[in-house]
Amino acid sequence: MKSWKPILLVLAGLFLIILMIPTLLVAPFMNQTKGELSEDLQAKKDEQVMLAKSIIDVPVYRSGSEKIENIPLEEYVIGVVASEMPADFEDEALKAQALAARTYIVKQLMSEQTISVPTGAVVSDTTAHQVFKSDAELKKQWGKDYDWKIKKVYNAVATTQGQILTYENKPIEASFFSTSNGYTENSEEYWAASLPYLKSVESPWDEKSPKYYDRIAIKVSDFEKKLGVTLDSDGEVGKVIERTSGKRVAQVDINGKKLNGREIREKLGLRSSDFTWQLKGDQVLITTKGFGHGVGMSQYGANFMAQDGKKYKDIVSYYYQGAQVANVEPFVTQFTARN
Repeated sequence: MKSWKPILLVLAGLFLIILMIPTLLVAPFMNQTKGELSEDLQAKKDEQVMLAKSIIDVPVYRSGSEKIENIPLEEYVIGVVASEMPADFEDEALKAQALAARTYIVKQLMSEQTISVPTGAVVSDTTAHQVFKSDAELKKQWGKDYDWKIKKVYNAVATTQGQILTYENKPIEASFFSTSNGYTENSEEYWAASLPYLKSVESPWDEKSPKYYDRIAIKVSDFEKKLGVTLDSDGEVGKVIERTSGKRVAQVDINGKKLNGREIREKLGLRSSDFTWQLKGDQVLITTKGFGHGVGMSQYGANFMAQDGKKYKDIVSYYYQGAQVANVEPFVTQFTARN
């Protein structure tokens, strides 16, 4: 009698092949670690949030051409973030910067007073307000790195589009700076106004910033001329008699003349008002900690927070105490109604 065993084995083999065909077809496209289709992963990777049409234009005085350009709001924010923060910073830090930049300009748009710009402009493209560069200027500046840098900045702005920071339903003074000395500063200890959301907080991450320490040497004659002082012959430059909540110099006494830390920083061109000094020969050696006025968000602090896993809303709520993320539309509507 003829055996059915060989036939059964053939049929079983054919059955297994039929079962394996879908897997064999899909396998080349699978991610080996998570079992996801690699095409889907690529699609996710290439996903890009698109900017909606800006609901308002920003009249910017371009210092190079000496002309006023009307730049769509979100396009303006891209140009500011790209100019004010390194594009290789963490995505969440760039988002926090976008929120601060957008808040700043909306507050300026709502203000009935403009400073240091011609009639018809609201801000300039310089550090007097916020540094802004156009797409063409960024291409020239970044060269071969343009594509990846602009994509990072674009995504940060697009992800936060339409969002600003408010306190008691008003846009905040969203000030920012490069690097703290380990603490941010109370607004009233650097500027005149006391703002409840600009209070000193610890920023210990900043010590890792490449801009944390700086040292300069100034000739004694230049030092005396710039500060309007005469150094004593005992070899002492001056005594710090008071410090701020942010551990910066509040007041010093130089041979009987009292000066505040901000005044000294600005007149001597120091990076920070947290400084120490010593007389060496015909020079004054000055060491500073931090870079910038110290009020508001530390940019390097934001980046280190992002590296630690903090999201942009965590970052802004830390540096702007009590501020809320709000929709920009009601505020720009006020501007358009007025104009």
